[in-house]
Amino acid sequence: MLQSKLFYKTTKEKSIGEEAISNELLTRAGFVDQLMAGVYTFLPLGLKVLQKIENVIRKNMEDAGSQEVLMPVLQPKDNWLKTGRWNSLDVLFKVKGSGDKEYALGPTHEEVVSPLAKKIILSYRDLPFSVFQIQTKFRDELRAKSGILRTREFLMKDLYSFHAAQADLDKYYDKMINVYFNVFKECGIAKNTYQTLASGGSFSKYSDEFQTITDAGEDIIYICKKCQMAINKEIKNDLPAQAGNPACPKCSNNDFEEKKAVEVGNIFKLGTKYSLPFGLKFRDKDGQEKSVIMGCFGIGLGRLMGAVVEVSHDDKGIIWPKSVAPFLAHLIGVENNKKVKSAADKIYNNLQKNKIDVLYDDRQDKSAGEKFSEADLIGIPYRIVVSEKTLAKNSIELKERNKNKTELVKIKSLIMICRKIR
Repeated sequence: MLQSKLFYKTTKEKSIGEEAISNELLTRAGFVDQLMAGVYTFLPLGLKVLQKIENVIRKNMEDAGSQEVLMPVLQPKDNWLKTGRWNSLDVLFKVKGSGDKEYALGPTHEEVVSPLAKKIILSYRDLPFSVFQIQTKFRDELRAKSGILRTREFLMKDLYSFHAAQADLDKYYDKMINVYFNVFKECGIAKNTYQTLASGGSFSKYSDEFQTITDAGEDIIYICKKCQMAINKEIKNDLPAQAGNPACPKCSNNDFEEKKAVEVGNIFKLGTKYSLPFGLKFRDKDGQEKSVIMGCFGIGLGRLMGAVVEVSHDDKGIIWPKSVAPFLAHLIGVENNKKVKSAADKIYNNLQKNKIDVLYDDRQDKSAGEKFSEADLIGIPYRIVVSEKTLAKNSIELKERNKNKTELVKIKSLIMICRKIR
């Protein structure tokens, strides 16, 4: 991609009073643009990152045996009346249609997937199975804040599993915990993300959240200093007591470290909460009719993108992990003269020919300092610098975004090196 043609704009000015560094950097670097509170446009750079995250999630869900579907955002009122959430869910967007028809803009999809599954599940032989989607959700958040960490319109991966027995759901639930951490590992936030015990609400005694430590987080979690298990603030006082204080349910320790965090995923054992209203049943081996048991597993893609930036940045800008970076390399010609431009053009064409994902700063009206400063802000993992000095040695300068050290590399070796590091 030629940077001179890229649809974006960076800004040097820092926002006053910005709560989340992720929103500050993503906005200044030209990844996102705010339309109104809680609603964002993802510009080409931001969309590329979002698509990379989507690919990581999709691969992990498919490797876990789930099948992808795409369900409607517009949902019938009757389904929400059946589950009792038409009047009880305070973030539900309600839309009036022609006549007296009313609809919901889906904040989640239990009201769609349950009646859908009813058309497919007949007997125990049809179980277990799971489906997932990556779909836009709408939630009328009272206070949209912290940029893409809390929005009213967002992209979410939601997976729904269907089981004949609780033991099977329990086994799948534990499997998905590992799958989730693999997603977070590939996105570069696993070391900062904790499986966090939370209230299961009306579904079960407990559910699990995945919380990434950041000062921009709205949630408070308590991390056990002994076993590193985390507990959500809302359930801490419900835990068994040890020496008069709430104790870790895993190791009984009552010494916790308090941290601010943002929730990037959650998983629930739904039980029969959404199968009963729709008569979602199956016949077991003895021909007896039983309700299907369900699980729900969600990841917010925008939140995950914001969490990556919260975890991976410095005072110069973003530091993208390779797996989700918009490009692998940022090619920069230092001097604005024909010799350097010709060499940089040739290198760019060769990189493209070899399918190396590269952003080429071909702008002739920017100084080297401006180009380097913007490159640090955008945060692409590798920087390739072409100058008269490097060309004199038939070389380029290669630098990793998260390191200070630069390396002089022969131009003829560049493609081989890029293949190895991508």
